Amino acid sequence: MKFVNEAGWDRAARVILGAVLLYLGWSGTVAGGLGTFLKIIGFVPLATGLLGWCPAYALFGFRTNRDGHEVARTA
Repeated sequence: MKFVNEAGWDRAARVILGAVLLYLGWSGTVAGGLGTFLKIIGFVPLATGLLGWCPAYALFGFRTNRDGHEVARTA
């Protein structure tokens, strides 16, 4: 089973942040090395927000949801 260590607001913020970073990198708004960096790093918050599980949170024993044993919904 997969456990969720992010609250709903945390997941939404990560998805929005990831989408904004990807947009800035891929649209050409930010060019050069920084644009390439945003293209790569934007996938991290997007993926963790969609999955609901953050490896850094798990490593440090941190979570933003109230119940640490909440099972992720697949539907």
